Amino acid sequence: MNYRLDKVYSSDIVTSDKAHVWHHLSQHKPYESSDPMVMVEGKGLRVTDINGREYLDAVSGGVWTVNVGYGRETIARAVHDQLLKMCYFAGSHGSIPGARFAEKLIEKMPGMSRVYYSNSGSEANEKGYKMVRQLAHTKHNGQKYKIIYRDRDYHGTTITALSSCGQEERKEQYGPFTPGFVEMPHCSIYRSPYDDNTNFGEQAARELEKVILQEDPDTVGSLILEPITAGGGVIPAPEGYFETIQEICKKYGLLLHMDEVVCGMGRTGKWFGYQHYGVKPDIVTMAKGVASGYAAISVTVTTEELFDGFKSDPSDPMSYFRDISTFGGCAAGPAAALENMRIIEEENLLDNVNTMGDYLVDRLRELQDRHALIGDVRGKGLFVGAELVKDRQTKEPVEEGVVMKIAAECLKQGVIIGRTNRSFHKLNNTICLSPALICTKDDIDEIVNAIDNAMTNIG
Repeated sequence: MNYRLDKVYSSDIVTSDKAHVWHHLSQHKPYESSDPMVMVEGKGLRVTDINGREYLDAVSGGVWTVNVGYGRETIARAVHDQLLKMCYFAGSHGSIPGARFAEKLIEKMPGMSRVYYSNSGSEANEKGYKMVRQLAHTKHNGQKYKIIYRDRDYHGTTITALSSCGQEERKEQYGPFTPGFVEMPHCSIYRSPYDDNTNFGEQAARELEKVILQEDPDTVGSLILEPITAGGGVIPAPEGYFETIQEICKKYGLLLHMDEVVCGMGRTGKWFGYQHYGVKPDIVTMAKGVASGYAAISVTVTTEELFDGFKSDPSDPMSYFRDISTFGGCAAGPAAALENMRIIEEENLLDNVNTMGDYLVDRLRELQDRHALIGDVRGKGLFVGAELVKDRQTKEPVEEGVVMKIAAECLKQGVIIGRTNRSFHKLNNTICLSPALICTKDDIDEIVNAIDNAMTNIG
């Protein structure tokens, strides 16, 4: 459809939106006297709203999704052609793009072999949880059912996904939660609880062993981690952390589940975030960047050993993975994902992520030298955070309202930045940046300059 951006048409759309659309993560009371932002077009890193104003999108669709940028005609054509040929059939059967993308994906993931399709990151993670729970019954007399998650990590928005959420404010008012989920401490060296951080990575990882022993190793089936904590403040794992995590998982027979919903598909400078750390996961989940938002798709990938656990006794009608995802049968998702992967490969976007990621960190550290508000700059690739504090010595976090003001000031300058949002009681204090993998130095300069101006303007 060709949207007409005349005033009458725009007014009609906004009126319909305000009357009927329930926006995500939004308090709607202000819309009684103001208008929501309605996006109508995107090209590269730029999006245009219904009033014709253009913005540089520094968060890839608001939630770290549009990895290869807007307006990719080849992805649109791939989806169009696939929908005309075969739009959908239940995932209990196969499809051509489903088979082709699974093969291509596994080429990027040594040690992994099986691909299960669904339609959102929350759902992909729940598939992993269900695998763990079912194996607990079929192989461990129902005992190894507990799943450990980490403080500050986020794994989805359903009730069970929130049961594994390390962000207290995001969970509030949605309980009671699914039993059997247990929290371990975070791995933020900036917020270290230890007096001596010489060997912080191993110390933080050893907290896992304490939790396992507290719960009883015979009852714990898996550990789920983000390779880099995303919405919890963009926290990369410290040196030595994942080596120790892997060791502990092997020692106590835990499946290691890596949540790559944000980090996957090149965001961190490798195909997957866990590949920075040399770990060998049993389950890997991904969603957002898999098709860069051009079609809905999520994936739960497992090892062959885990997969074999669901076919060992074909005479038992309860032994196979009795799960289905309706929209996991959509053929558009893997068709878009194939073309998305081709673009990343042929345009050498992983190299660009590493080069531009280093430049983004350097620019933010220059900003840190000028603004005492910035306590810490951290990240990997084009996934970077700046944690804001009232005082660098005490590391007391700024109120969420300060970060909101900075984001609002950037928006006035035509730049959309991200931030930790209603996730914690005190730590909603990190600016989050994740521009598309195609970004340039000029784009990064525009983003950082907007933040610089915003911090200056708010005093």
